[in-house]
Amino acid sequence: MDHHKGELQVAASLYFISIPMTKPTPEQNTRRASSSEPRRLWRYGPLMLWIVFISIASTAEFSSVNTSRFIGPFLLWLFPDLSESRLAAIHFFTRKAAHFTEYAILAFLSRRAFITSSKAFLSRHWFELGLLLITSYALLDEFHQSFVPSRTASIYDSAIDVAGGLTVLLILKLRDKRLSEQGNAWV
Repeated sequence: MDHHKGELQVAASLYFISIPMTKPTPEQNTRRASSSEPRRLWRYGPLMLWIVFISIASTAEFSSVNTSRFIGPFLLWLFPDLSESRLAAIHFFTRKAAHFTEYAILAFLSRRAFITSSKAFLSRHWFELGLLLITSYALLDEFHQSFVPSRTASIYDSAIDVAGGLTVLLILKLRDKRLSEQGNAWV
């Protein structure tokens, strides 16, 4: 009996782990509508918090001058013989990688929110809506930076942002396609 109890606990934990990433059935959509507030917060809360983080990262506090104050000493601690030009190049590429990563995470969280939505339209069109959110917010973020004196707005940064988000959306879309072709229920 204890052996079966252990299997049930493992199965139950796997079920609950899979909830945020599974595509809801019409029956699940109906059930979810009855207890929508906590689920909506669970679904959209991380996405909204990440958008707030991106907005904070768009302020003067995260300007190149300010980030160089901790990235520079850290790199020099790791590599004491680093030249000033190499340090500047590494700092530049670190900041661009941060742009890519920020929006890659935004893509993951938007997919998580949209695919588990109780609204069939959001669930069905998670890829397009995620890309729309990523593109719009990347452009809005750079537009905001044009008003911050210590920041420089760049369409190239928006392109890096969109590339990061689109990369993750495509990976997830291809993963979903491959799993559905295999007949796997764990999408």
